[in-house]
Amino acid sequence: MEHQKQKKSFGQWIKTSLTIRMLMMGFLILILLIPLAYIKDLIQERAYRQEEVVKEINQKWGNQVLLYGPILKVPYLTHHISKVWNEKLKTYETKDDITQHNAYFFPDQLDIDATIESETLGRSIYESVVYTSDIQLKGTFKAPDFKTNDIKEEDILWNKATIILNSTNLKGIKSNLNLQIGNNTYPLRSKFKKNAYMYTLETKFLNETDLPNSEKNTSFSLGIKINGSEELSFIPIGSETNVSMSSNWASPSFNGEYLPNPKTKEISKDGFKASWKILETNREFEQDFFGELPHISSSAFGVKLLIPVDEYQKSERAAKYGYLVISLTFLIFFLIQSISNITIHPFQYLMIGLALSMFYTLLISISEHSSFLQAYVIAGAAVVLLIAIYSKTILKSTKFMLFIAVSLIALYTFIFVIIQLESYALLVGSIGLFLILGTIMMVSRRIEWNKEA
Repeated sequence: MEHQKQKKSFGQWIKTSLTIRMLMMGFLILILLIPLAYIKDLIQERAYRQEEVVKEINQKWGNQVLLYGPILKVPYLTHHISKVWNEKLKTYETKDDITQHNAYFFPDQLDIDATIESETLGRSIYESVVYTSDIQLKGTFKAPDFKTNDIKEEDILWNKATIILNSTNLKGIKSNLNLQIGNNTYPLRSKFKKNAYMYTLETKFLNETDLPNSEKNTSFSLGIKINGSEELSFIPIGSETNVSMSSNWASPSFNGEYLPNPKTKEISKDGFKASWKILETNREFEQDFFGELPHISSSAFGVKLLIPVDEYQKSERAAKYGYLVISLTFLIFFLIQSISNITIHPFQYLMIGLALSMFYTLLISISEHSSFLQAYVIAGAAVVLLIAIYSKTILKSTKFMLFIAVSLIALYTFIFVIIQLESYALLVGSIGLFLILGTIMMVSRRIEWNKEA
């Protein structure tokens, strides 16, 4: 009889012990991290799928555009003199090995005016921002200086001089490229380069009358109409480079090595305008190169057209707070249970945790067909309503049900605010968590932790 009483007392202790309840809650939270991990994987999978679709759209329309030019290309000869033994004559002969190289000269003045007409293209539930840009390039070349490299005038092949233009996107070009230089027009044609990042367009040989010389600079102009996606960038190869851009896209991100002049930058709901002025002294490379053109794409600058809302990124940030939402919700139920002596079964905690996890799957699926705000409100309302109704059955109290509903609404609102913020996310999050911790500490004072069951 006494054994049965001790057995019953032990069973009752297991059922009512605060320590056992807390251990059980901790174990359930660990278990619920598994579906949260699967939800994060699902978000990443959907985001990856979006990237693949956007990449496919961009490839068909036209990829990112980086323009590098125009550049004056002038071939020249170098001589390697050596002594060669002539066995028949039994004497040394002088041998002149002649090699042809290219010299590249950047413009003295380069002015670029780009008008960007943007639009969004969609496939299924995914969208990509694309654009058509009308670009006008104007400027001047001054006389090339070969003396710095000790190249004689007779070794310069002026009759084989050309103009080249490099671009990362030939597919998107939608107009014939006719370079006006001097008194003549020269069409630009593609030159095949295997596995090239930058593609080259080159004119035929220039007339010597169109070449710059010591008496005069040579003016040039070129119009380009090109389809691209996401980014439009230039490399400032002029001794003075002036760039102006205007677009109907209202969410630009100015990137690269140089930012636009703050006084000229205008962004509104109707689009943006910006301009740059970059001098030779602002760059890390010189105005002419002998032998090969350098890789200077790291000096590029321009604009990136952003899609304002990245639903998957926000969903992923929301999912990172999943463990916090589950832990705090369990803690609320634990405090109610401990203060009011209501028994909540571990299975009921598990159902509440799974309902909280469902919030994120609802958020992802709904946000793919509407805005993030609408998806967040719908998913949050559904989960709060479900848990509130379920808690009414568990706790047998309308007062507790309303308290839980209000707590969940406040918690989801707090997380939504953190997700929207960028610069102040850490500050607001820290203050919010501090207030939550203080509230829990005040409420938990009513619990008799040392009470014997």
